[in-house]
Amino acid sequence: MGRWQTGVVALAALMASLWAPLSFAAADREKLLGEPGVYGTFAAFTLDHDWAKEDQATRIAYLTAMRGVIEQHREKIAIDLYLMRGLSDRADLMFRLHAADLRDTQKFFVDLQNSLFGKHLKTAGIMHGLTKKANYVPGFSDQMKTDLKTASEPGPKPYAIVIPVRKNADWWALDQEKRAAMMREHTEATVPYLKTVKRKLYHSSGLDDLDFITYFETSKLEDFHGLVLALEKVKEFQYTRRFGHPTLLGTAKSVEEIMETLAQ
Repeated sequence: MGRWQTGVVALAALMASLWAPLSFAAADREKLLGEPGVYGTFAAFTLDHDWAKEDQATRIAYLTAMRGVIEQHREKIAIDLYLMRGLSDRADLMFRLHAADLRDTQKFFVDLQNSLFGKHLKTAGIMHGLTKKANYVPGFSDQMKTDLKTASEPGPKPYAIVIPVRKNADWWALDQEKRAAMMREHTEATVPYLKTVKRKLYHSSGLDDLDFITYFETSKLEDFHGLVLALEKVKEFQYTRRFGHPTLLGTAKSVEEIMETLAQ
């Protein structure tokens, strides 16, 4: 066996040993993603120029340190990863975290940035929000409530889009009844897309320089494009002061898939 082949085999063995499953208790993911009163955080990072200068074995070791931090914090936090490289000029990697206590999220990011991998990370942006019970749905018609229970089409939804939103002062000055009427129109516009575009809303007022963070998952970006165009036509959109800026687009990946891509 030649020297090059020996090196390839050794590297493969190193990757297999470093990426072996770790065993830690896991948080109740379904509860954290499904119940109100949970903090959602979106954090995007770029890798610095020195990352490309590291040899592959070193990159794998650093990525393994990242995975170790993730696994250590899964007991209290639901952690999702997204690859933004190739789809965004803003960042290479994004984390979505759900935690019952925002201090647990803070501890995760402190540990991540203090890790060997973290020394190569540059923060591109962090947004915080809180999940709440739907404000307007209780006043919707029975038909609308039934429509909102439409099940998503089966299969993976690999694309994730994050859009921060801020309303203007006129919106908050409206009485509840007027806002509710416009939100009914807003919701009606989303119904044709419920099967192909999943949506989750986070409330950010007081936690960030935003009012809402809207998170979407889809396998059909053309349907998401249609959804946004439809929402831009409703009256409620006229009260939007900020929509995007930034808009974050990535693909959902497992930790191992992220490691494999960034190790190259």
